[in-house]
Amino acid sequence: MGITVVGLGPGSGRYLTREAWQILAEAQEVYLRTERHPAVAELPDSVQRHSFDSVYESAAEFSAVYEEIVETLLQLSRDKEIIYVVPGHPHVGEATVAHLLTRAASAGQDVRIVPGISFIEPVLTAVGADALDGLQVYDALAVAERLYPSLNADQPVLLAQVYNRFVASEVKLSLSAIYPDEHPVTLVHQAGETDAVVESLALYEIDRSDQIGHLTSLFIPPLPAKSTLPALAETVAVLRSPDGCPWDIEQTPQSMRSGFLEEAYEVLEAIELGDPDNLREELGDMLYHIVMQSQMAYEEGDFTLSEVIAGIEAKLRRRHPHVWGDWQVNSTDEVLRNWDQLKREEKNDSRHSLLDGIVSSLPALLRAQEVQSRAAKVGFDWPDMAGIFEKMQEEIAELQEAETAEETQSEVGDLLFTLVNLSRRYGVQAENALREANHRFEERFRVVESLVSQQQ
Repeated sequence: MGITVVGLGPGSGRYLTREAWQILAEAQEVYLRTERHPAVAELPDSVQRHSFDSVYESAAEFSAVYEEIVETLLQLSRDKEIIYVVPGHPHVGEATVAHLLTRAASAGQDVRIVPGISFIEPVLTAVGADALDGLQVYDALAVAERLYPSLNADQPVLLAQVYNRFVASEVKLSLSAIYPDEHPVTLVHQAGETDAVVESLALYEIDRSDQIGHLTSLFIPPLPAKSTLPALAETVAVLRSPDGCPWDIEQTPQSMRSGFLEEAYEVLEAIELGDPDNLREELGDMLYHIVMQSQMAYEEGDFTLSEVIAGIEAKLRRRHPHVWGDWQVNSTDEVLRNWDQLKREEKNDSRHSLLDGIVSSLPALLRAQEVQSRAAKVGFDWPDMAGIFEKMQEEIAELQEAETAEETQSEVGDLLFTLVNLSRRYGVQAENALREANHRFEERFRVVESLVSQQQ
């Protein structure tokens, strides 16, 4: 047995193709993804109709909707020929059809597609947009499931199936990760019909519309300024091209090192100052360095920016089996232990020392804390805080007794190392603590300077 998928077109029966009408007119029964479509009312009365609307109303998650529909269709098709009817074109914004084709191919099941006019054409006509301007078409339910939707905000987006206020609200929350609340968007209701409504409003308002129904789509124009990673990568590539900037062209991975480190410290400073505007700017500067290094590597045939992103994305998923797997954790400590274990397994760790692999160019306080943390994992640590305080007093006494410059430097180093140990046991990052102390001193000193200046 097999399944025939028929596209109803975007609106009333006038949009049905001849082939679609012939199949539907001769059918004894059909399975409708939704009965809430203008063309359904024009089907012959002799056609028995089964709707999946109840699945949308009862499913706890959007993904469960598609799974249940596809599973039902496949089970029914084992005993008889099935006609599955969907709005628009089966291959345009129809997630159930995509799921069905994948599952049917695995099961050796035949699926025939009968095309129809999609919802895209009348919606684009309503908003006056061209599909060849990079239009992206998505199912609103799929977008609503994402915490960070995979949309290119530099290109227009069209979302189908914004069929009620709840979906609109979920879509709005998802889109807020990319677009500002005030970004202008357009809701198109009943596209292609004589009673079509085009509603222009801000993104944050879409779930307040009284017009939303089963034939509502959302059109999202691009952001006014380029804001995606591909756009930044193109800009950097142009700067590195023969007609680009002489300075950028002359750079090498080595020449960019000091700049990268400087930007990293400027990011830290913005974080410490609690300055979100400055942080946004400094993160952008740092991102430029990452894209620049990737572009230079691509030019040398080493790797691409896509490989950089794919590598870290896969690593994060691989090292969080308690999120994307079946591992169970009860604390942050367990997460960190799992991370270290997975890291060693991935690298087929053949290190001779637990301290191997600590980056030598780390700031001294940060490296000292990492050295001590690793040593503590195998019990090389003070049994209690009292021992550290005693050691600190011992180092202070030895510093006071130092007679040469070399001895003084050595004892200062030992004292600092002990202080780092104390910081670690208190759960404090020594590097951050010292940076904050620097800021406090600078603020107090500037106040003193100001007071002295006023008295003169």
